[in-house]
Amino acid sequence: MATSKQTFIVALRRAHHAANGRWTHLEARFLALRTADSTLNRARCLSTTSYPNEAPEGMPIQAADEIDFKSTGPLPMARPVPGSPSYFSRIPIFNDKLLHLENLMRAHSQLPTIPASQVNRVAWKTIKDFRQSLGEHMKESDFNRCITLVKRLHQIHPDMKPREVKLALKTFEREIQPFYREESKAPIDKLGRALGAGRRKASTARAWLVEGTGEIQINSKSLSEFFGRVHDRESAVWALQATERLNKYNVWALVKGGGTTGQAEALTLAIAKALLAHEPALKPALRKGKRAAFLFWFDAADLGQRLLTDHPLAGCVTRDPRRVERKKHGHVKARKSPTWVKR
Repeated sequence: MATSKQTFIVALRRAHHAANGRWTHLEARFLALRTADSTLNRARCLSTTSYPNEAPEGMPIQAADEIDFKSTGPLPMARPVPGSPSYFSRIPIFNDKLLHLENLMRAHSQLPTIPASQVNRVAWKTIKDFRQSLGEHMKESDFNRCITLVKRLHQIHPDMKPREVKLALKTFEREIQPFYREESKAPIDKLGRALGAGRRKASTARAWLVEGTGEIQINSKSLSEFFGRVHDRESAVWALQATERLNKYNVWALVKGGGTTGQAEALTLAIAKALLAHEPALKPALRKGKRAAFLFWFDAADLGQRLLTDHPLAGCVTRDPRRVERKKHGHVKARKSPTWVKR
């Protein structure tokens, strides 16, 4: 019994060694097909076009170059070999870019870097923009890994950064860089007027600012005639009041849409923009200047008493993006639910 078992094991080992030898022989013959072409300086394979590093953006990945059988003669065996290692993956273009970044990171990780606070600010593409440009749906974790490599390569000293790294990072930059744009300033016409525009909710305001004695007209009415509430009056001219310029400029404004509160806060932004055209140095003061807001409460001793409080959004040169939340289906208001009665 033991002899037959040993004979069987020996036979299996011989068959295994024979198969390994045959497989090694086949692999050697197959690798011989990938000999370097003297004219193209590429590996010759059985397919169409290959991209050595990564496929151009927007171009589909194809397999490798075709073999000219007339020049090479009859071959014992051949099979198509893709030119890209990511050819059979779900997201080949993105995988090629990721592999290319990893290769660059391995090759240039020893180059000197600069601190992240001193690196030129660059707006990189978001995952939505990248999916749209490549036409592939990559995972968010893979994209974050790719952006991490991009930011690390971007920290290489500009004088030492290789050209191939610059070209690789160029594909991840947005077309419009907000950090390099110059701010557009409101022009001052020949009469010394500066125009500023502002919006709030459904209200729109345009204000012309000119040096004067502090006169204010809104839709051909005075400030007190147009805004009945003291809170709206102070909100409208808060940019001038915060910078102590109430008696230095005249204001002529046109407002439309929305209610009185929206029109007053839209006028705040319009006057602030026009004031920046005359005095750009006031921008820090306008950013710190808080809008006026009053809190009214009922008091038996004094019904008209009021308390000045800070507005939740500070600054006069930033638009207030808050809007009324829409009513929801099945609710009384935006969030209020109907009263539930058990009995």
